Amino acid sequence: MSIKKRASQPYQIKGVDALFGVDEAIDESAAGLLSIEQIVLPQQQPRRYFAPQAMHELVESIKQYGIIQPLLVRPQKDGRYELVAGERRFQAAKTAQLEFVPAVIREMTDVEAIELALSENLQREDLNPVEETEGIVALLGLKLNQTTESVIALLQSAAHPEREAVDNVIHSEEWQSLLEVFNTIGRFSPESFRTNRLPLLKLPIDVMEALRSGRIEYTKAKVIARVKDETLRSSFLSDAIENNLTLSQIKEHLSQIQAKLSGNTEKKTSSLKKEIDEAYRKVKKSKVWDNPNKHKQLQKILLELEALLIESSDDN
Repeated sequence: MSIKKRASQPYQIKGVDALFGVDEAIDESAAGLLSIEQIVLPQQQPRRYFAPQAMHELVESIKQYGIIQPLLVRPQKDGRYELVAGERRFQAAKTAQLEFVPAVIREMTDVEAIELALSENLQREDLNPVEETEGIVALLGLKLNQTTESVIALLQSAAHPEREAVDNVIHSEEWQSLLEVFNTIGRFSPESFRTNRLPLLKLPIDVMEALRSGRIEYTKAKVIARVKDETLRSSFLSDAIENNLTLSQIKEHLSQIQAKLSGNTEKKTSSLKKEIDEAYRKVKKSKVWDNPNKHKQLQKILLELEALLIESSDDN
């Protein structure tokens, strides 16, 4: 194992111990210089996007001052170390071509490693809104030992219109565990998270990518996502980003798009009604009634119209 001892300095990830339910703090007195070649990335990582400019600045800082805060790793059976916390610093160190990086080695289970990685990013506000939302849902799933779908269902169930159903949820053991996580994170209540953040997981791909890359704020992204037409939405999104439109301007633009789409729909409906009226007038005056061979075709058309009317009545 290529590891060198370095000077001690206090180091602690806020909020993590509360999530683990232990008092042990992670401090740099246990840190050493570990060969960067011995560190591997985990399969599940909270971070997916790193802003190029911010990464460039970090690389330059590391070249000049080195890594001030150590990485957190856990030992693997093959003699290597899996990165738990500090991926941005790790990637920057590789770009800066460092041979050794300061690291704290700590034994932990798979669940603990994922919890700590998520918690560290959440506490340091290193995640974009989408990653943050995905991270919190994943963290809740780990703490409750439930799937992502079950966690989302639990959050949604508290908004159920029946009072008795809501009471059953908020007094359940799962809900109390959920509250503990939100209290530890300290940035959302279950209701605010359900209302403001869960919808981000259903954004269209183009809007989602713009949000992940930090090109647009999540409040603006949610408004733009209301445009269902892909071509219109893509143009709207580009315009909002290029011209740095405010939220008010985006909402005004959305109203204009919706009014235009609504007008087009009304025009199409009106035109279709006129066409049907004209066709009916012509059929009544036509000599088609004198041809017995055409009666079956007319009867088929009539049956199709009746079927449409029945479907329309059922929809209402």
